[in-house]
Formats: sequence, structure tokens, C-alpha cells
Amino acid sequence: MSPASSPRRGGTTTRLFSASAQPADLLIREAHVLDPRAEIDGRHDVLIRGGEIAELAAPGTLDAPAGAETIEAAGKHLFPAFVDPHVHLRTPGQEHKEDLETGTRAAAAGGYCAVIAMPNTAPVLDDPTLLRGVVAQAREQARVRVGFMAAISVGLRGEQLTEMTLLREAGAIGFTDDGRPVVSAGLLRRALTYQRLCGGVLALHEEDPTLSAGGVMHEGEVSAALGLAGIPAISEATMIARDALIAKAEGGRTHFQHLSARASVEALAAAKVNGAPVSGEVSPHHLLLCDAEVRSLDTSFKMNPPLRSEDDRSALIDALRDATIDCIATDHAPHARDEKAVPFEEAPMGTTGLETAFAAIYTDLVVPGVLTLSTLIERLTAAARLFELDTPTIVPAAEANVCLIDLDATWRVGVGGYESRAVNCCFAGRELSGRVLLTAAGGQVAYRQRSFALSAA
Repeated sequence: MSPASSPRRGGTTTRLFSASAQPADLLIREAHVLDPRAEIDGRHDVLIRGGEIAELAAPGTLDAPAGAETIEAAGKHLFPAFVDPHVHLRTPGQEHKEDLETGTRAAAAGGYCAVIAMPNTAPVLDDPTLLRGVVAQAREQARVRVGFMAAISVGLRGEQLTEMTLLREAGAIGFTDDGRPVVSAGLLRRALTYQRLCGGVLALHEEDPTLSAGGVMHEGEVSAALGLAGIPAISEATMIARDALIAKAEGGRTHFQHLSARASVEALAAAKVNGAPVSGEVSPHHLLLCDAEVRSLDTSFKMNPPLRSEDDRSALIDALRDATIDCIATDHAPHARDEKAVPFEEAPMGTTGLETAFAAIYTDLVVPGVLTLSTLIERLTAAARLFELDTPTIVPAAEANVCLIDLDATWRVGVGGYESRAVNCCFAGRELSGRVLLTAAGGQVAYRQRSFALSAA
């Protein structure tokens, strides 16, 4: 049975799909293994056999079985590979920006073993036949496992519910109108009713368009100085507060996407205290950057929600640390060069992030002591639990979903190009610490860093 369609340990389908390849046989010697959920933090030899974690042992004590590759990993760290609940792979219809092969190659290069793709494609993933088509493509092209969110409303127009049960049967991992909010409270309530019947998480892009319409950046001192139309933080927070109440009333699992503001954190915290079945994510760019970056008018800093104030950024970090915000999501949003090479007001919103997420957060938050390394790894894998997937772990009998990282290696973003088809990265040109050397995803070697590949065998 191929890893692309294998059942979860426990018998239910993962709803993640990838191309099958040779199961990994590796001996990773003397790596520092950090797995927060398994409470492992120390140097070990790790044997991967047939795509599974076969053994952990004291450093330097294991010998590679016949046919297995040995990787000398002294001074390197081995982590559970990451899970991203929010990426845009632009398939179907916008493959000039990204496709399943390039997007999942970028994911593997960033240490990810699984990603969840959004449905705001062209055409929108709102039809079971179309969804079955992209699942079939993933089984042929994807280097790491991909789950597909289907649309909540037909055409993302917020007027008519999709056939949620049929979409779920076709493989949908959940439902979202990402890129647009579900403006109608009545429609959202009906969606949660159907969710109770068919399962799957509802993920919500929270934005009140009557407050945000026409805005291109955060509403504040910088937008005023630049003369650009602003998007107020309350446009996000008010929708979170409303939708948390609906989620509690209907008992539907609801996930709030790409939180960006202090008021949003406060609304999420209040909802959790109130017993609502809600969770939230934050993206690296909102954790690490603020609206001052927009003074450059570099369109790589234009995204939705926008980069907000330093106070908002500080609140997001605190909320990630104390788990008010549950997980990290890149919101990887690739665009073609010409689409971003226009005046700031005209450019599409979005930045890539799969290849830089770990290193950027490690460099700016872990190295200075703002977050612990253990917290970062836990938040980069927590989406698996939220979306009812197996959480990557480095324990015997677990599937091999691991990434080997050199924390001391420094690299400049964009030098040497990207694995992604797109180059619109908000961290372009920055020197970061922490280089992914190897990723095993679904029991298969999905990525090797080029120079490391030459020396590891």
C-alpha cells in the first residue's frame, strides 16, 4: 500500500495525498533529537527502516543494516517534520504561479511533511468532480502529503452552500472560503449544521468588508503618512467575536486563519474561556514584521491581513507562546513576477513562506530567547491535531516524518533561488540561521539540501 493512500494508525483515512516513492532506509547518527510531544530532548541515533522509525538508541551505538544509508548528524537537530494548515498551491488554473510539484517541493525544503491547500483557485474547488481531479494530481505530483480544503460557498460568493457532504466524500479535509469572509451569519450557521453531519473543520478568513473595503495596508500612522487606504484591525476582530459565538451555539469546530491583531487575540482568548470549539493560527510575517516595512512600498510586504503595528506583533508572539494561538501557518501565497511588479496599490496580496518559516522564526524569536525551540517545534506541528491528522513524532513504530536541520548554518534568502516557482518572499535578502538539510515525509525522503546531498551518502 502506498504512503499516498495509507490509513492512519487507528484505521481512519488521513485525507492527505502524495506521490509514492521508495520507503526510506536511513541511519541518522548522533543527532540532537527534539520531539516536545514525546518529551525527547537529547542526542540519539535514529534508525528509519521501511519508512518507519525503527529504533532510537544512544549516540554512536547503532550500525546501519544492509542497504540503509548512514547520515552523520553530529551537531545537527532532528525534529518532527512540520504541518502547514494554510497554503496556496494555485492548482487548478493558476499553475503559472505554483503547482502541486513546485509547492510541495518548497514545503519539503522548509521541513514540512504535510500541507493543507486552500480552494480559492481558478476554478474554485467547490465541486466534487473537480476535487477528485486535484486529488488524482496530488497522487502523481506531490512530494509531501497534501490535504484539500473545499469551499464553504459556491464560487466563494457567500450566497449558497456547496454540497459539503459530497465534497467530504470526495476527499475534502475541511471547508473554507479563504480569501473572503463568510459575511452572512445565517450561511455560516447552516454550514456548521452540515459540518456536524459530514465532519471536517471550518476555517475562516475573518474580515468585515464594510470596514476593510479599498484598504491596501494596516490603518495607522504609516498608512496616513504614505497616503494609502487602511484596513483597521477591528475588521478582523469583530468577525472573530461574532463567529466564535455562532461556533459555540452550533457546536462546530472552527479555526480562525492568519490572526494579525491584538484585538483578534483578545477575541480568540475570550471565546476559548467561553467554551467555544475554536482554534487559531498565525503566520511568520505577522510574528516578525510590522507595517513600518511598507514604507519601502515593496509589494512583497502587501498581504491580507496586512502587517500591523508593533503592539499587534507583540500580542501575537505572547499568544503563540501561551497557546492562545494554537499553531503557525505560512499562508504561502505565490504570485508571478509581473503581478507583483506594479505600484503597491495595484499589486495582489500575499507572500511566499514555506521555505523560510522555520528559519525566520528561529532567527528572530528563538535565538534572542523570546520563544523556546521546543515551543516553536510544537506550534509548527500542532495543526495536525487541529485537523484530525496524525501528529508527526519520533518514536518507534511511527511513520518517518522528520526534518534534519543545522541550526548553526546561515543562509541568505533568495540567493541561489527558491524551490517554489514564485519569488515574492517578504524575507528576501535576509540572512537567517537554521538550514533544512533533509526532510522525510510520509516515510519517504522528500528533500535533500544540495550540498548536504553530496556529502551525506
